[in-house]
Amino acid sequence: MPELSEPVDRATQWADANRKALHFMLGAQRMMLEEAAFTACTMLDRARSESHLFGEFAAKFAEAHSVRDLNAMARECGKHQLEFVRRECDRMLRHGERLIDATSALMSNRS
Repeated sequence: MPELSEPVDRATQWADANRKALHFMLGAQRMMLEEAAFTACTMLDRARSESHLFGEFAAKFAEAHSVRDLNAMARECGKHQLEFVRRECDRMLRHGERLIDATSALMSNRS
């Protein structure tokens, strides 16, 4: 009887390997689509933030009538830019953590 169960075991192993390969490929495809959608949303959000900051800069620059006003405007806009860079770095770190978690889940075949 061991001769009959051996081909069944091999067939089961092949089926299991094929199932794991399919799950890996579908998971990789899902990750790529999610990353493309995330990148598109991020680019739109970044463009919106940059245009808002530029609008604030243009308004402050138009309001400045003296060197003192220009100096105050430069300090205030510099603070806004630093805050924007800080938020952007935080967002990139969170995205990196999310990507690492998704990759490790994909590699361990957890869905």
